[in-house]
Amino acid sequence: MKFALQLAEKGRGKVAPNPMVGCVIVKNDKAIAEGYHQKFGGPHAEVNAINSLPIDFDFTDCTLYVNLEPCSHYGKTPPCSDLIISKKFKRVVVGNLDTNPLVAGKGIQKLKVAGIVVSSGVINSEARELNKRFFWYHEKKQPYVILKWAETKDGFISREPLPASKEDNWITCTESKELVHKWRAEEQSILVGTNTVVVDDPKLTTRLVEGNNPVRIVIDRELKLPTFSKVFSSEGKVLVVTEKDKLNTSNITYCKINFDRDFVNTLLNTLFELSIQSVIIEGGSKLLNSFIVAGAWNEARIFVGTKEFKNGIKAPVFNKANAEELAIGADKLYIIKK
Repeated sequence: MKFALQLAEKGRGKVAPNPMVGCVIVKNDKAIAEGYHQKFGGPHAEVNAINSLPIDFDFTDCTLYVNLEPCSHYGKTPPCSDLIISKKFKRVVVGNLDTNPLVAGKGIQKLKVAGIVVSSGVINSEARELNKRFFWYHEKKQPYVILKWAETKDGFISREPLPASKEDNWITCTESKELVHKWRAEEQSILVGTNTVVVDDPKLTTRLVEGNNPVRIVIDRELKLPTFSKVFSSEGKVLVVTEKDKLNTSNITYCKINFDRDFVNTLLNTLFELSIQSVIIEGGSKLLNSFIVAGAWNEARIFVGTKEFKNGIKAPVFNKANAEELAIGADKLYIIKK
C-alpha cells in the first residue's frame, strides 16, 4: 500500500478534481504490475496496472492493492470495480473508502457480491493525508483553502507607499519564489483580490517550474480591472468573481455572486459548485484577513524574509507557535495546519 501511495503521488497537480490513486498487483507475494492515475480524464490507476500485463494474463491468484476504493460508476471512464471483477481477482486491499457520493462504498460492495475478498482501511490516515483536498471537498462541500503570504522580519507584507521598482518590494529569495510556483502547479486554483492585480499586475502562472497553470480566480466586484492585466492572459483559465453581469470570453468566465451576505462562505460554496477542489490564496492583507476572521482555511504557509521595511502594510497576525518551521534559502517558512 505504501508503494501504491508513492505511485499515486506522481499524479499530483495533474488529476484534480479526481483523487491521486496508485495501484499495485501482487502474485505469490511479489509485485508484478503497477499503475497510477496520470491525468484527469485518463485511465484510472487500476486500469493502467491491469493493462501493463498481457491481455490473457490469469489474475485469479492475484491481490490488487489500491489506495482508494475502486469506482463503481460511469464517469469519463468505465467503473474500475467492473474491470476488477471481470479479471477474477482473488483479493482487493483498499486504503480509503471513497466519500464521493457517486461511490461511497458501492465499489467495495460490488466486489464483495462478486466473491472477491476485500480488506479496507490499510494505512488509512496516510492515504487520507495524500488526498486531503479530495476528502475535504466531498465531505465539507467546499474547496480546501491554503493561505499564503510573505512578510518581513518586522511583520510587513508591503511597503507603503509602493516603491518605483517592484524589486524593492520583494521580500523572499529565489528559492522561495520557485517553491511558490511549485505549489501553484499542485493546486486547482489561485485567488487574488482587485488590489493585488492593480498593484502587482501578477501573471499567477507556474512559469518557474514545469506544471499546469491553476485556474486564476480574481475578485473584481465592479469589473474595474483593465482587460490588459497580465492575469487575464491566455496562458490559462480565469474566473472573475463579480456582482455584475458580463458575457464570458474564450478563457475568462464571469461568476456573479452576492458580496453583501457572508462573502467568504458564499464564494467557497460557489467554487464548490464549479468543481474547484482546492484554492491557494495569494492576495493582500484584506483578502487574507477576511478568510482568517471567517475561520475558512485549512493551511497557512508564511514566508519570513530577511528584510525589514520599518513601515508599510502590516501582515496578517498569525500565531506561529505550533507551526512547522523550514529553511528555504535565506528565508524561513512556517506551515500551520488547522
